[in-house]
Amino acid sequence: MRPKLEASKDLKKIVARLTQTTEKNFAKKLDEWYAFYKDFLEEKFVSSTTEKLYYTHPKIRATYRSLRTNLPYLFTYKKYKYLSIPNTTNALEGGVFSHMKNMISLHRGLSKSLKLKLVDYYLVNHKKK
Repeated sequence: MRPKLEASKDLKKIVARLTQTTEKNFAKKLDEWYAFYKDFLEEKFVSSTTEKLYYTHPKIRATYRSLRTNLPYLFTYKKYKYLSIPNTTNALEGGVFSHMKNMISLHRGLSKSLKLKLVDYYLVNHKKK
């Protein structure tokens, strides 16, 4: 991801520090970012085909909203340290999901419902190993 807009670059810098900050500091930085770029985020244009108003920068608005909405969950791994929750999903991507994806690709002819059953079976039995 290589953002071109200054607002996107600044938001990326804030998100990049997610694992090294606290929820309170992250929320503060996010709020400061929003206050600085509020006018930019509120920009709209009129579509030439539908003549309706649309936001000029919908993706960065959606990114901000997603971060703000999911803020309580982003720091779960820090709140519940006794659960030993990792701060990334790397172990899942390389350890659990990659094997599951290989298994599904080996059985290409399965219908969607059978693939779902295969995934369910794999996840239930993976814990037992």
